Amino acid sequence: MTYYYNGAKILAPLSIASNEPVFDIDTVSLSKQRASQGAQRWEISFNTATSGATEADMLVGVVTGINTADTMPMPQMPSVDRLTTCSSGRPIGNEVAGSSVVWTNNDGFIPKGAFVKFSGHAKIYMVTADHATGVSDLQIYPNLVSPVWNNIDTLQIGASATFTYYRDVSNLRGLTFTDGILSSTGTINLVEGLV
Repeated sequence: MTYYYNGAKILAPLSIASNEPVFDIDTVSLSKQRASQGAQRWEISFNTATSGATEADMLVGVVTGINTADTMPMPQMPSVDRLTTCSSGRPIGNEVAGSSVVWTNNDGFIPKGAFVKFSGHAKIYMVTADHATGVSDLQIYPNLVSPVWNNIDTLQIGASATFTYYRDVSNLRGLTFTDGILSSTGTINLVEGLV
């Protein structure tokens, strides 16, 4: 699948990173102790193929709207995308915040590594174990940040799994002309807009 950012094609390499702060200390006896606060967000970095048809949109997009969240389809790994046969809108069961599984009734296969979300939620989750057609628990990472409800929320996958993001403010905010004709916005860094 080809992905776009402000009308410009996203180029490889594309980086998807999980930012989950973990505190690590060495005790006096040199044993390790680690703790996490349970907070997690996805961060994406990429370059785009800017052309004369998209450079005005790109320039406007990098200098405006820096304070507001936007959305785009969450990029999927090509190998995962090829194996996915489940469609969006599938029913799910009631599950409490903090759970690492969500009951779902799939009409197809969801491979581990697929990014999914639940309707009405901004958070993106990654499937941690293959999930076959039928009714069973879908294993996810991170744990649910808020509850999901049967008859209200549905499973969103593929292009329906929209990534809510903010553009990282430490990025270049403009265009660089490399040969007088082609321009580049440099590396674009997006951070998940957690609400």
